Amino acid sequence: MRRGSIGIDIGGTNIKAGIALDNGELCYTNRMPTEASSGSSSLLNRLQEMIRSLIAKAEELDVQLLGVGVGTAGQVQHSTGRVTGATGNLPGWADALSAEWVRQVSGLPAVVDNDVNAAALGEAWIGAGQAWNDFVCITLGTGVGGCVILNKQPFRGRDGYAGEVGHQVIVHGGVSCNCGNAGCYEQYASVTALIRQMKTAAEQGGPDFGTPELLFEAARQGDAAALEIIDNYSEFVAVGLANLLNIFNPSAMIIGGAITAQGEFLFDRIRSAVNNKVMQVYRDSETVPIVPAQLGDHAGIVGAARLVYLQG
Repeated sequence: MRRGSIGIDIGGTNIKAGIALDNGELCYTNRMPTEASSGSSSLLNRLQEMIRSLIAKAEELDVQLLGVGVGTAGQVQHSTGRVTGATGNLPGWADALSAEWVRQVSGLPAVVDNDVNAAALGEAWIGAGQAWNDFVCITLGTGVGGCVILNKQPFRGRDGYAGEVGHQVIVHGGVSCNCGNAGCYEQYASVTALIRQMKTAAEQGGPDFGTPELLFEAARQGDAAALEIIDNYSEFVAVGLANLLNIFNPSAMIIGGAITAQGEFLFDRIRSAVNNKVMQVYRDSETVPIVPAQLGDHAGIVGAARLVYLQG
């Protein structure tokens, strides 16, 4: 019988889950819409159904389950595995989920952590971070998440809340953020922010590209308006990365999220902008690699499953 663990990745849009063997191989995956607007009780019911279906699937696949790992958006108290803070992306989620609840539902050992901590662990285990013991990982999606990996483990800080890089303030008095502050990195570097920047440009008389995918398609064809938006967005992404590089001096920086599918067309712009913003010592030394994540939608699943192995 093979050994494995369940990994669940709870985001503002989708719940992604799977069964990972002890070598990181995913032998089964599934997903369902989060439907966060339905409230935390509904989400817990759906999560319970998913956990039970995964346990049944593991039995069908002849996999001995060692536990359940959950990565979730929001702040997670590391000592208890309890979600203690959440933004408007998951309304009512604070205090709704805990490792103890997962244990009771599954009958298995359980770990709950922040979703980007889980994604970074996945990349460290079998993805883009395998070559480094220390790196910074950020995800650009509905919001901006982050994790600092030190010696192959997430740096969690005193309570477990470290890594909220999306809420570093980069513009004083800037765009209001759903965390209650204003000018947060998330409001300028997320995909949500890019869409808002596109709409603003269209309202000011520029072309309406509709979606980020169409924006990048136009830019690749040399459209000046599209290139201006992407260059401006890349500058904002670079501000936060340069801050993190200056503070942590990491071995590498790994960027995840669907937008990274734009590849070197985007990454070359980000790298160039970062190089113009970091301290001179970094410009004079060997360049810190800024690379795309490799595991895509599966990073959070794999990393959540990895949490079980690290605990046991």
